[in-house]
Amino acid sequence: MEWTWLKTLQQDEMYKRWSGLGLALFITLQWFLSLSRIIKKFRTKAQTMLLIHKWAGALSPLLFYIHSMGLGYGYLLFLSYVFFSNTLLGYLNLDVIKNNSDWLFKGWMIAHVALSIMVTIVMFFHIGVVFYYK
Repeated sequence: MEWTWLKTLQQDEMYKRWSGLGLALFITLQWFLSLSRIIKKFRTKAQTMLLIHKWAGALSPLLFYIHSMGLGYGYLLFLSYVFFSNTLLGYLNLDVIKNNSDWLFKGWMIAHVALSIMVTIVMFFHIGVVFYYK
């Protein structure tokens, strides 16, 4: 689905930078769940952070769409595929598939974290390219 007014807005350099900042902050904030599990004094907030993490992740394609309607080319296409693969994997979490298997949970978690790391690395690469060449 393509909206002409949003497509026009996405052609503006300042819009791309501000919406990109919003998307980058969102991706960075998603890492707060890991911090709440790792840092002892924040562990009491881990369940709340998990709920926020899930809802925010579920809405993440909307933020991506607001930033860009297209998937891009080259490394941007790779970033898009990894981003959406990770989102799809998040949708298929163990609460949804109703399975308590330990090996399935560990495999799912490893895949989700690995994709999250890839998204974060390529996101920072993208930010560097955008500001280097503009």
